[in-house]
Amino acid sequence: MVTKRIGKILLGIFAAFLVLVVGYVAYMQIQYYRIDDFTKLDTENPQTEQVQKGKAYRIMTYNIGFGAYSADYSFFMDTGEMLDGTKTVGKHARALSEKAERENTEGSLNLVKSQEADFIFTQEVDEKADRSYQVNQREIFQKGLSGYGSVFANNFHSAYLFYPFLEPHGAVQAGMLTFSKYQILENTRRQFPVSDAFITKFTDLDRCFLVSRLPVDGGKELVLIQVHLSAYDKGGLIRAEQLALLNEVLAREREQGNYVIAGGDFNHDIAESIDSFPSGQKTPEWVYQLDSDDLAEGYRFAKAENAAEIPTCRGADIPYEKDVTYTVVVDGFIVSDNIEAKAENIDGGFLYSDHNPVVMEFTLL
Repeated sequence: MVTKRIGKILLGIFAAFLVLVVGYVAYMQIQYYRIDDFTKLDTENPQTEQVQKGKAYRIMTYNIGFGAYSADYSFFMDTGEMLDGTKTVGKHARALSEKAERENTEGSLNLVKSQEADFIFTQEVDEKADRSYQVNQREIFQKGLSGYGSVFANNFHSAYLFYPFLEPHGAVQAGMLTFSKYQILENTRRQFPVSDAFITKFTDLDRCFLVSRLPVDGGKELVLIQVHLSAYDKGGLIRAEQLALLNEVLAREREQGNYVIAGGDFNHDIAESIDSFPSGQKTPEWVYQLDSDDLAEGYRFAKAENAAEIPTCRGADIPYEKDVTYTVVVDGFIVSDNIEAKAENIDGGFLYSDHNPVVMEFTLL
């Protein structure tokens, strides 16, 4: 009798667990969706001054890492390997605390302000997320940059991810912000190809690129394209599809005679920097290379003049330690051949994010 009773209890526990698992998977599936391609987005606080040919401007890109990545932070999805063969894996799914989250967000905002750019691209900006303790970074940045028009494109909208079990990543609403001191005619959210694999589709971003059109004297347009390509893409197949779509758009805009700047976090080495910086780690598997030959005709990467000295991204499998943690250049800008450009990587010391900003001075010819 005792054995039978124990068996029933165990069977009941298993059945309850199975119901929970099936129910959770159903919940994730019901919550899952992808935003439509060619979605129009409004400019908040629109500006009226127009961009001019022959005038120098500054544009900046910065992945703020949802305010979590102080130098002592590591992320649970990142893995790596030390030169001696020791495997490494990040620890955290959320910012270390709400206090740390706010300090990093304010630090990133102040770093952005210090560059006095005319246009700003920011990635991994949380609007409402458990991982960032519901700190609304979108609102903080828009209030802090009140002299700019801005547009927000959501590229991460996930149901509650109950993993890791001791520190769940939770639910996320996050995206990219484009800021402009000049008039924007329209904004279009273009959908990147993304994986539809059963598990990956619930955990990966709803990748997109944000196309903003600005009028230029003479009848042409300055087309600003903010991008954030895939990172956790084994084999690089999805990233290749994303690049192909981006190149289609770049080619079409050049045919129309427009001025084009595409910038952001490419999640590729874009400056031949794969082994440029001292490190105690092996090159991570996710690091693929891109150069100007991979782009549509008439385009080039505006490689920072100090790209060999200042990296823009660090590995997040371990806390940051200079000359130990792997670093590389993955952030920057693509420009069309009717734009004169000069870029610089900004040394933020990875104090507030796992990325450093990049600033580019440019002139429309």
